[in-house]
Parts: sequence; structure tokens; C-alpha cells
Amino acid sequence: MSNTERYLCQAIELARTNLEGGGRPFGAVIVRDGEVVATGVNEIVGTNDPTAHAEMMAVRSASQKLGSPNLEGCAVYASGHPCPMCMAAMRLAGVGEVYYAYSNDDGAPYGLSTAAIYADLAKPLSEQSMKISYVPVRPEPGPDLYDQWKNRQAKQA
Repeated sequence: MSNTERYLCQAIELARTNLEGGGRPFGAVIVRDGEVVATGVNEIVGTNDPTAHAEMMAVRSASQKLGSPNLEGCAVYASGHPCPMCMAAMRLAGVGEVYYAYSNDDGAPYGLSTAAIYADLAKPLSEQSMKISYVPVRPEPGPDLYDQWKNRQAKQA
């Protein structure tokens, strides 16, 4: 068995254990340099937090353990196809590789596919199902928010 298969089996076992405890069937494992850094399971049911996906929980745990939001050099092994939110979070964190065992097609008959969300997000903003509007408000007086951030960063350097 390859390391990839071994980590995916670990993610599936986490998902099974979570399912047996009343949670949803999703688990994730984050690995860096051949070592498991963190794991996570879907905690939506127990927390009523719609962002408590297995991958998100694992990313949060890995960031805390490593003391950095930068997860470059890490790979994520997920039981199911990560949703767009999880993929975006992993990209923002610098994760370089993602592997998953169950596809959106595998999950679709069970209501466990996010393919429709991926399809909606691929449309221009004006055609997406969620209303998204750019409203360039700049309260006065005061510095521009981003200028203020840049100046603060320069002072900390």
C-alpha cells in the first residue's frame, strides 16, 4: 500500500468513527515531511457551524500545532472531494497537494456532492445564485483601510 493510500484510509477511518458518533462521513489528514501534522472530522452536526468541515478542522489544527497560518509543504488527504470553501482555505494556507478517496459523483446519490456549488462558482458573479455586489464605500474621516494596514505592516517590519 502506498503512503497516499495509507493516509486516505486513515481519513476514511476518521470519517467512519465520526459517522458512528452521529457526525457526517468526512475525515481529513494533513501530512508534512511524512508525518501526520493534524487530523479533522466534520463537526457540523455537533457544533451547528457550517464551516466545521473535516478539512477546515484539520487546517485549523495544523496551523495551531505549527504556530503558523502557512501550511506550505503540507498535503491533505480527505475522505471525500473537498468543497470549494475547503479548497479555497487550503490554497490560502499554501497547501500544495490534495488527495481524496470519494468523488462528487460517488457522493451525489447520497446528497454528499458539492458539484453544483463548483458549477455555480464558475459562472460570472452576475449569474451566480447568490447576489454578490461591489459597493465601494470609504468612510470619512480616516485613512484608507488598506493603506492603514500597509502602514502598520511597515512599522512592524
